[in-house]
Amino acid sequence: MCSRIEVSARVHRQANALLIARSSTVNLIMDEHQALKYTPVQSFVDSSFFTKLSDLKLNEYKLDSGVKPLSGFTASPQQMNKFVNKPIINLDYSSFDDEKSDSLNWRISGLLHNVNTIEQFKSLDKLKLLRTWGEELREGMSQNTVTERFHLLTFSDLKKYKFYYWLAFPVLHSQWYVTERISNNEYEFQIEEFIKTNYVQFFQIRPENGDEMVMVDSITSQDEGTFVFVDSCISPDDNPSIQLKNYLYFLAIKGYKSVSLLVYRNNGKSYLLKLTLDPTFRASETPKVTGWERTIQGKLGPKLADLGSLINPKELASQAVDLNLKLMKWRIAPELNLDIMKSQKVLLLGAGTLGSYVSRALMGWGVRDITFVDNGRVSYSNPVRQPLFTFTDCFSDSHQGAWKAIRASEALKEIFPGVNSAGYNLEVPMIGHPVSGSSEPQAHKNFDQLVSLIENHDAVFLLMDSRESRWLPTVLGIAMNKVVINAALGFDSYLVMRYGSLDMEDRIGCYYCSDVVAPTDSLSDRTLDQMCTVTRPGGALVASSLAVELFVSILQHDLRQNAPVSSKTKFGEVPHQIRGFLHNFSQSKLHTPAYKYCSACSDAVIQAYKSQGWDFVKQCLESTEYLEEMCGLKQVQEEAEKASEALMEEIDFSDYE
Repeated sequence: MCSRIEVSARVHRQANALLIARSSTVNLIMDEHQALKYTPVQSFVDSSFFTKLSDLKLNEYKLDSGVKPLSGFTASPQQMNKFVNKPIINLDYSSFDDEKSDSLNWRISGLLHNVNTIEQFKSLDKLKLLRTWGEELREGMSQNTVTERFHLLTFSDLKKYKFYYWLAFPVLHSQWYVTERISNNEYEFQIEEFIKTNYVQFFQIRPENGDEMVMVDSITSQDEGTFVFVDSCISPDDNPSIQLKNYLYFLAIKGYKSVSLLVYRNNGKSYLLKLTLDPTFRASETPKVTGWERTIQGKLGPKLADLGSLINPKELASQAVDLNLKLMKWRIAPELNLDIMKSQKVLLLGAGTLGSYVSRALMGWGVRDITFVDNGRVSYSNPVRQPLFTFTDCFSDSHQGAWKAIRASEALKEIFPGVNSAGYNLEVPMIGHPVSGSSEPQAHKNFDQLVSLIENHDAVFLLMDSRESRWLPTVLGIAMNKVVINAALGFDSYLVMRYGSLDMEDRIGCYYCSDVVAPTDSLSDRTLDQMCTVTRPGGALVASSLAVELFVSILQHDLRQNAPVSSKTKFGEVPHQIRGFLHNFSQSKLHTPAYKYCSACSDAVIQAYKSQGWDFVKQCLESTEYLEEMCGLKQVQEEAEKASEALMEEIDFSDYE
């Protein structure tokens, strides 16, 4: 029993002696030779990178969190100085393009990992990611390829313009010791010429072949020669860039135990290193992998770029306005055409309650060009119902009140400076309101200006507060084949409708197609409650929003204003009329075909306007009977009268005596 214990103790002592001897050998090497030290890579991300990332995330990537190719660049030694002397991976707007290296900048391939939530960004296992990337790098080396690749983990908070990011440059560890360090600028000219055309950082010089320079993928363990590392660092401490680590690991798994390495620097301070590999290195063992960038404080952690304070406030507002719209395309409505809405020039005839709400909704949909037409001033009763006006507008302009159209356009610019808005103080000529004598020149001028405005806009909203004021814009809008949306209010009801195009096969009707008489003067000889727009306040908001949503649905249809009533778009139906009633909170969709004898959209009226212009309009303004005669309504009335008389003659009233 004792002998067994003695033998066991002897074996244990021998094993310890071997371990101590081996450790002593390693320590001796470490004592005699200094371990090679490196300068870590840093990142510099220009604000243009995040601007481009924001655009791609919003318009292209959307919810796609897959890996995307990226490129960074490091300044070649020619570009470095005492202020910029450390290896920096630079990223800017060009990082998303497939650009090549040049003599001044070396491109480094990378991968973008852009996650969708901040929770994902925080919860990702960073060590596991690093090990995975290290294994990919090691696998490439087994195929004789050393791939310099960085990884950028990002989260883009597009609402607050904050970008969280963390760069990793994975490196595989193999311990090398410096046995000799000698200043050496022997191959300076040859190296400069070589890297001008090859843009590589690591290669081999073979003296036996006339100083031939060989790429990494041609290197084997039997090749003799001096390796060259073009250092992207000229710091005074003489520690090469950490990028060298991957090349040294590559040599280690190729079987090199010692190498001659020239660290080339363009500042005349190149040096030759004699390196020895740590004898404990095993190529079969999984190497240690590091690479996550440290903060300025030297801690491991992500960085934050807050661009909200850097971007011009007007540009910031413009991007923010588009944000919600573009988010619709991510998941809910990927086929939504936002460009067509942004390009629309919209004319609002009426800058009161309906005009105020319609303009705000249009801006919400990205419309950037809005023009107001009105001839009224802001009164004290307006601001509570008309959100573009404030109390001070009621007594501006020498206590007369601001002109509505002009003030409304100014208010839109105050809300969003990126909108292109104008206001015109213009009285629209109204049927049933004759013009003659001294008033005719001004009426003619107003007519010409209205024609010009409608011609120069893509869509017209009729938002006035009287029936007769809508007649002339109806004629003009249909004659010019514009998108025309009409919204009208009753006390507890509302009507929203679109007009049909002359090109439609089954043309839909206009505001006047249900009438058997031409519109007349509805404003004269009226009491105050009849003259003012007396409506339930909420009706205007409902009608305005429906008018804008109908407009959007029309634009999303391939046929635009020619869209038939039965058709559908990406946003659903494109109805003709929407009538709503607040007393029972009901709403109906109606369809009325164009009336052959309509006083506004009939062929006779449109052709008369096209051929006679102002002369025709003037006659209609002065005499509704002329309009009824010309469009055929007079004949319809006479036939109806005759039919009524004939019916009366057939009825025997003797039974009622």
